[in-house]
Amino acid sequence: MLTLPRFEWVEPRTLDQLLDHLAAHAAESLMVAGGTDAVPNLKHRLHEPRYLVHIGRVEELRFVRDEADGLHVGPLVTLADLARHPVVRRDFATLTRAASLVAGPQLRNMGTIGGNLCLDTRCTYYNQTFFWREALGFCLKKDGAVCHVVPQGKRCVAAHSSDTAPVLITLDAEVEIRSRAARRTVPVESFFVADGIHNNVLAPGEVVTRVFVPARARARIGGYQKLRPRGAIDFPMLSVAFAASRRDGHVADARLVVSALAAKPRSVTGLDALLADGVLDDAAIERIAQAAAKQCRPVINIPYDEDYRHAMVPVFVRRALREALGLPPRAAREVVTA
Repeated sequence: MLTLPRFEWVEPRTLDQLLDHLAAHAAESLMVAGGTDAVPNLKHRLHEPRYLVHIGRVEELRFVRDEADGLHVGPLVTLADLARHPVVRRDFATLTRAASLVAGPQLRNMGTIGGNLCLDTRCTYYNQTFFWREALGFCLKKDGAVCHVVPQGKRCVAAHSSDTAPVLITLDAEVEIRSRAARRTVPVESFFVADGIHNNVLAPGEVVTRVFVPARARARIGGYQKLRPRGAIDFPMLSVAFAASRRDGHVADARLVVSALAAKPRSVTGLDALLADGVLDDAAIERIAQAAAKQCRPVINIPYDEDYRHAMVPVFVRRALREALGLPPRAAREVVTA
């Protein structure tokens, strides 16, 4: 039986109480809301905090506001509530889809948008019991000095696994961050960094207080595709999010994000050049799919074959783009290329 480590339970009821605690004990605290990822990690001794800070009763962080400038979402909104919210379903269908594909219904009822955004990275050599990791000599991300994926590497390459983050990037979403001393806002794309040990910009004492999706994203078409071993429960082996504005049959402002291959989501570059005159037809879809395959290559950071995951990049890019156009995700004869 895997047991929890000893910790002191802290349950603030207001944002001020939370920020006060973090100002004094940030380095010794782990924040949890739904706890769907944190609790298993605690049992594996991947986190060993002095204070476990449950923020689920800070009601001022639980809101969905549809305003003229866009959609404002509190970090404590559950993934289930986000997926069934009428405004999200109407205006941001890809966000609905991504939230609805996280794990299974029980976990979506507990897991939050803030927790999914701040999800810890995953790796074959990290997400194991203490005894397993000790036998191997631990790893760069926790207790060790060597990355078993890239033995000569100096940076952890554990995989980013959030479903909602790639979609939020394609929608130009922003994250509001608060500490006792300051407030700042960063684009979701800039929220992540290429370091599997701590892959976001949150500093000690900071907490996500709001996710904002701008009004200009309401009219965008989009698609989200997720590869996983089973159709429920499992984290993504690969995820692809696409969004673009469409006017008079042409697309503009196209964004394509591929994730679950590295420590941060990757935005595929050069889409404007690949969209001849803004036409997203079969030829353009194939050009974009092949460009994504060239730019995005996985490493052996999760227990699935990296060549297969790489081969699926163009396949799932095609499906995401076809979904955005209202076409069946799978073409009649879909070409799979390595």
